[in-house]
Amino acid sequence: QVQLVESGGGLVQAGGSLRLSCAASGIIFRINTMGWYRQAPGKQRELVATITSGDRTDYADSVKGRFTISRDNAKNTVYLQMNSLKPEDTAVYYCNLKQIGQNYWGQGTQVTVSS
Repeated sequence: QVQLVESGGGLVQAGGSLRLSCAASGIIFRINTMGWYRQAPGKQRELVATITSGDRTDYADSVKGRFTISRDNAKNTVYLQMNSLKPEDTAVYYCNLKQIGQNYWGQGTQVTVSS
């Protein structure tokens, strides 16, 4: 069983920054992809950013240049540094881990950006 625990969400003014963290525990294989998705009220969950165990990254166009994903493989932890936040970034942010065909999700952390 795999557990993902997120932290770092909160309320911030537009233009501000937040850093999300997600720690994975359980049986974690060396080859995997970790990432962040978000879901705003009334909208579908969407990809924000992913990073492979080889540090290859992928970003949604809406966050390129503002968000940075990184990971610490020794700690099985993924981070999302969010800068220049906008009100449209307001959502519940979910951590995700994909390995050997399995898909795991965290419980979500709320990010609210006020204008």
